[in-house]
Amino acid sequence: MKALIPDNEAQRLAALREYQVLDTAAEQTYDDITALAAHLCNVPIAMISLVDESRQWFKSKLGLNQQETPRDVAFCAHAILQPEPLIVRDALKDTRFADSALVTRSPHIRFYAGFPLASPEGFALGTLCAIDRKPRKLSAEQKQAMQALSRQVMALLELRRVSTRLAEALAHVKTLHGLLPICAWC
Repeated sequence: MKALIPDNEAQRLAALREYQVLDTAAEQTYDDITALAAHLCNVPIAMISLVDESRQWFKSKLGLNQQETPRDVAFCAHAILQPEPLIVRDALKDTRFADSALVTRSPHIRFYAGFPLASPEGFALGTLCAIDRKPRKLSAEQKQAMQALSRQVMALLELRRVSTRLAEALAHVKTLHGLLPICAWC
């Protein structure tokens, strides 16, 4: 079943673009968090997924070869609709996902736990997710750890956004600094 579009979709997409992270190269800091998530949840697949207009794109992935999937089939597109984690213990028993190609074919998802990546303004940009090919559940400790890791992903993304803004401001200051002597001469 295709996920609904959030009411704040235009603002959410604008917020996602501010991070300038889509289609960037793999980075060890994100890959470390994905590896920790897989280890903590004892699953073969973990991802940092960002949802744009038409796809979910993986900033980091473990256990998958694809770099993205269509938004129409993405579990993460459902996860961004709610502030709390989306946990699907057995996708074959969940009417939203039972007929999904991601369940009936490779990667044969049965378990999904997606922890929203929310901007400081409250926009859900994507998820940190743990996936298994068999049904399972997470302990309270695993859920707490995944929430902590999702906050770390957002801290890294926020650092990226602030650094980009500072670099742009510095470039403007340098331009103004170059113009100042010319203006003083006038």
